[in-house]
Amino acid sequence: MEDLSKIRNIGIAAHIDAGKTTTTERLLYYSGTIHRMGEVDEGTTVTDFDSEEQERGITIYSAAVSLSWRDCRINLIDTPGHVDFTAEVERSLRVLDGAVVVFDAKEGVEAQSETVWRQANKYRVPRICLMNKMDKTGADFEGAVESIRERLGANPLPIQIPIGRENSYAGYVDLIAMQACTFTGTGEDTKKHVGAIPAELEAEARQRRHWLEEKVAELDDDLMEYYLEHETLDEAQLIHGLRHGTISLRCQPVLCGSALKYVGVQAVLDAVCDFLPSPLDVPPIEGIDPHNPERTIRRKCDPGEPLAALVFKVVADAHSDLHYVRVYSGVLKAGSRLLNVGKKKKENVPRLYRMFAKRREQIDKAYCGDIVVATGLKDTVTGDTLCETRGAVLLERIDFPETVIGMAIEPQSSADRDKLLNALYMLSRSDPTFDFKADSETGQMIISGMGELHLEVMCHRLERDLNVPVRVGRPRVAYREAITRSAEAEGRFVRQTGGRGQFAIVRMRVEPFEPEPGEEPFLFVNALEGDEIRSAFIPAIEQGARDASESGVLGSYPLINVKVTLLGGQEHPEDSSELAFESAASMAVQKALAEAGPVLLEPIMKAEIVTPEEYFGAINSDLMTRRAIITSTTMRGNNHVITCEVPLATMFGYATHMRSLSQGRASYSMEPLRYEAMPHDLAEKVLGTW
Repeated sequence: MEDLSKIRNIGIAAHIDAGKTTTTERLLYYSGTIHRMGEVDEGTTVTDFDSEEQERGITIYSAAVSLSWRDCRINLIDTPGHVDFTAEVERSLRVLDGAVVVFDAKEGVEAQSETVWRQANKYRVPRICLMNKMDKTGADFEGAVESIRERLGANPLPIQIPIGRENSYAGYVDLIAMQACTFTGTGEDTKKHVGAIPAELEAEARQRRHWLEEKVAELDDDLMEYYLEHETLDEAQLIHGLRHGTISLRCQPVLCGSALKYVGVQAVLDAVCDFLPSPLDVPPIEGIDPHNPERTIRRKCDPGEPLAALVFKVVADAHSDLHYVRVYSGVLKAGSRLLNVGKKKKENVPRLYRMFAKRREQIDKAYCGDIVVATGLKDTVTGDTLCETRGAVLLERIDFPETVIGMAIEPQSSADRDKLLNALYMLSRSDPTFDFKADSETGQMIISGMGELHLEVMCHRLERDLNVPVRVGRPRVAYREAITRSAEAEGRFVRQTGGRGQFAIVRMRVEPFEPEPGEEPFLFVNALEGDEIRSAFIPAIEQGARDASESGVLGSYPLINVKVTLLGGQEHPEDSSELAFESAASMAVQKALAEAGPVLLEPIMKAEIVTPEEYFGAINSDLMTRRAIITSTTMRGNNHVITCEVPLATMFGYATHMRSLSQGRASYSMEPLRYEAMPHDLAEKVLGTW
């Protein structure tokens, strides 16, 4: 077994085009894991191994690789930057102990940087920051660090300062070791030189070092005591203080470099080993007792504890799905038989692998703190917990956002219909933000996801990887329904057809409710006081209520944020059945919903548009025609940054229109924000034309 204090489970995360995949490639090269460097633009990187990623030059699927540096083994996950694939980031951060957040030194904090940071805060993931692209025209190290402090409410502590800027960027001053690191040569022949700090930077370096000592002393009482007495901290004390502050989420060390030019990459590896936590440094994982949901169970990262493992990603495969598993406690052994706690089903784990992007190496066992891949699991999906029967614990599931966009899809030949259904089922197993269902009115198959790019990628996968040629309709908005007031109704399902009949009467109340983050948008409450309905029929009543809410009232859109309460009812000693109560409940809920002021909800997106000054007016005016509400306009360098909330329905094809307004110089990103009631006249138009 490896020394757990020498393991680092980390992710590389950032806004699109900040340089995550290039940074990952350089980390692999300098650690000796690969011997020839790939390039994103050429589609030759290790972690972007999917043909779709290579063609588009973006990361779509998170890829796991392992590398060694100094005496540590680093399990590294390269995550996507495009907002349509935010689920990949979400599930990766859920199981990682630390993250390297990469920023473009010119742009600083961008829209997706904020999303990634928010996700890392949610899962309390310690992080270090890399200011990448320091050689880019307009790169501003100070400004980028300040944007982290202002826009993310963080405490960034630069441990390096750049030598030169833009074209003259040559390396950095290491404020901890107080030495200069410069780089000469090009490509894989780039050489690092360590020497004295240049005379013109010496005064600034001393001033920055003094400031760093002061800030680090504030993170630790013992260091503060020492600092007040001696007015200085040595190298070891700085590293200790920064590690303590990073793990406790009170600071984020900041480095600078240019991954494309091979500058500053080794320092990132050193920082990962020095400042990011091992599995032993993070708090014990918490779960609930499956036999007593009120009781919380904590599991330490200890091989002697019972096994607790979380499946955080499933890659669908025709032969056998690959289940990515984080082992939190105990030992996971190949050939073992485990319990899927949430589904209460037994699973066999015939084989385990350590992944290196698309390559795999078979192993016999995985200890707590490790991230591995299991094959052979039948009923397990993303977010499920695997345990031994003894000492079972149910870990918190991973929350994924609601889909916001749909598209009709059909096979090119009717003979391929079953093949298409199997392929869609396979894709939905892999991606929790991808869904499909048949439209009850038109009979069309509707696929839904997080954005136009997301659905486009899925359709390409169907055709190229799964050999199912398809025809697709135009993208359309995934509307929802909600109610605005409380209402009650009775449902009667009484049938007498000779012999045994059907009898069920239920009285139900529906009302709006606001779910907590991560809570289901449907709540069923049994408020029966007597024994007028046997407890055996309650699950059928809940199922009927759930089915009625899923089909909505206005236009068969799913109903969200609704609480359904069972108030009363009546049964027959012989004629009552589960089917009768399910039907009666469905009828009661449908009647009540119709009286509860149903409204149509549309997805509202948070959009950020970055545009040069001369196109600001045109883009602003165009946004107004799209029902956008501008929440802020700021300057980032010479560019205006417009942040707004805008209905998704008005933003189809926006990328092309924005490029024509700005001669191709503006850019934008967009992410789901919330669902909101649609204006009445527009809602009528949608309901009349769908």
